Amino acid sequence: MSTADDFGLDVSRETFDRLSIYEVLLKKWNPVINLVSKSSIADLRNRHFIDSAQVFSLMPEGVKTWVDIGSGGGFPGMVCAMICAEKSPNTEFHLVESDMRKATFLRSVAREAAVRVQVHSERIEKMDSFAADVMSARALASLDKLLEFSAPHLQKNGVALFPKGENYKSEFIKAQENWRFDCEEHQSITGSNSVVLKIGNIQRV
Repeated sequence: MSTADDFGLDVSRETFDRLSIYEVLLKKWNPVINLVSKSSIADLRNRHFIDSAQVFSLMPEGVKTWVDIGSGGGFPGMVCAMICAEKSPNTEFHLVESDMRKATFLRSVAREAAVRVQVHSERIEKMDSFAADVMSARALASLDKLLEFSAPHLQKNGVALFPKGENYKSEFIKAQENWRFDCEEHQSITGSNSVVLKIGNIQRV
């Protein structure tokens, strides 16, 4: 029988049940709308769930509003929302996904797993400011573009959490041409050449 340890996460049985529902729905919907690559399905928990959960581990204290952009299949936003339901239940989650089919999937997961998130079928650059405490995105765009998306939506002391692969250093250098920002690099637990960037004080040059 599966247990919470199968996800490699320190979560309650209730959170484990939510993640399990999510996993089942993702496998059901993926052949139709391609939420994740077929090659990653066999290692779904490590490649997507644990990879997303490590983003949650960098969440500052007292977060009221978390906005995940380009949510796609829900990584990292939906996973973080499910963990937050247990560990920070007053945090409000917004998942921004312009693809209507993927947004419908996200709403289905939220409904079936009984997790409170607001799904927005819109492009982030067309939305009014969220004044968010946290912005997150995974596999959406270059760091330069992510900072452009995030800057108008973060409150003064807010942070952006961006998982990045082996090309992150070149993206970092390119982003510095247009932006000033504080950045912490956190080694990814799912890839030796990957990091999670924790970025604050974003200002256009």
